[in-house]
Amino acid sequence: MNINKGQKIYQVIMLIIIVALTSSLITTIVISKKVLPSMDIEKIAEQDGITGIEKSMAYLRAMLEDEYIGEIDDEKMLQMALKGYIAGVGDEYTVYYTPEEMQEQYETALGNYVGIGIYMIVNYEEGSITVVEVMEDSPAEKAGLQADDIITKVDGEEITKDNVSDMTNKIKGEEGTKVKLEIKRGKEIKEVEIERKKIEVSHIEAKMLENNIAYIRVLDFDGGTAKEFKENYEELKNKGAESLIVDIRSNGGGVVDEAIDMLEMICDKGDTLLIEKEKNGNEIVQKSEENPIIDIPIVVLVNENSASASEIFAGVLKDYNKATIIGTKTYGKGVIQTLTKLSDGSGIKMTTAEYCTPSGNSINKIGIEPNITVELPENIQELTDENDTQLQRAIQELKK
Repeated sequence: MNINKGQKIYQVIMLIIIVALTSSLITTIVISKKVLPSMDIEKIAEQDGITGIEKSMAYLRAMLEDEYIGEIDDEKMLQMALKGYIAGVGDEYTVYYTPEEMQEQYETALGNYVGIGIYMIVNYEEGSITVVEVMEDSPAEKAGLQADDIITKVDGEEITKDNVSDMTNKIKGEEGTKVKLEIKRGKEIKEVEIERKKIEVSHIEAKMLENNIAYIRVLDFDGGTAKEFKENYEELKNKGAESLIVDIRSNGGGVVDEAIDMLEMICDKGDTLLIEKEKNGNEIVQKSEENPIIDIPIVVLVNENSASASEIFAGVLKDYNKATIIGTKTYGKGVIQTLTKLSDGSGIKMTTAEYCTPSGNSINKIGIEPNITVELPENIQELTDENDTQLQRAIQELKK
């Protein structure tokens, strides 16, 4: 699928199941026995050409104007109403974005990142945000954030399943501004204040291992990933690489086209790379249009946090026997979201298709089983090449 860069970007949001703790608030409430005068209600009900939603909104507006003692911010109320309206469909991936939030979504998807410098795993069902990785030399690293930290509050507001999407956007923010985070690390609770900055994001980590095995870790599939992957592969190939490990563990996805571009470097021209099933029953089949440039043995490392675009990548290679998949079963997010910009700069991200692997297998709520299942040892304080059982199994496989 080709991205219409002016209007649509296909994204997949990273997910993982983590239990969140919530607390109750005690609030003083007075239950009013007043109602609006019947004449006001009748006037609202009699207005021509308005929907039930508009009637309800007009009624509530009349109540606010009659009773509410504070100031009314119409713009803020409209934005919150639109957010709630879209959230009402009940799909955690379908979200309304304000103009400011929409710009941040585009910038991130295109690889232009402003923020504190962390990779986050978001659980929309439980309402939790966990730090997966802290970027090197980032504001977050300087503030002491670590992988597996659970973010519990943003600027004093507790994270819940009802606001977790807004909280992820609030963490990002504008360059030069600051955000206060409450962090739970084990039993320890701490608060940090971090200034947001523009960050040069590298999507790839690459090195040469023993036996001329090239190792490329793909951190995400945001804009520019495929180009960076190709550059690193060619550099390692020129150094004598004879086989390749692609590590997409804990890669929660990103722009689907980036994964497709990477698959075109490996799969044969004409191979099916993506099958999308749309609402109207149509199937869109995307095939490789390029000749492959990678012709060496490949192992792909996956785990339970490999999701979305990562599952597209692993699923295609498994179906065509282009790689051996090693690790644990992937997350199982097999739906695609379309990000559409509206005329006022706001936007909506909504689930528009379910995707299948070339063999027709569904991924959503199922995941991809590896060819070789390997668990990591429990209670590892720091993962290294030596104690990384999945990596070592991949090396063993490529030595055959």
